[in-house]
This record gives sequence, structure tokens and C-alpha cells, in this order.
Amino acid sequence: MKKQLEKNKQKKKEDKEQRKLDRQQNSTGGDMELAYVNEFGEIVSTPPENYNKA
Repeated sequence: MKKQLEKNKQKKKEDKEQRKLDRQQNSTGGDMELAYVNEFGEIVSTPPENYNKA
């Protein structure tokens, strides 16, 4: 019984590690672009020149 529980725990751990590796290999991270809204309410790709925090 105890050995079976340890075996199950080890298998879960290995499965979790495999899923983690799969996510890392298939990730598209870093492809995100920022969008800004100008004073006219239009979405633009360049940040505003005079940025004032509200």
C-alpha cells in the first residue's frame, strides 16, 4: 500500500514535470505588443510624447 502510494506520487510528479516542459517548448511568450490610446481615443502603437499620470 505504502509503496503504491509512493509510486503514484512519483508518477504524478513526473507527469507534472513533462507538462511543464511541453508548455515551455510550445510557448509563444514575448510576442505581445503594446497598444496606446492617444488623446483622440484612437489606438496607436507609439507611446504618447507627453505622458501625465492621473
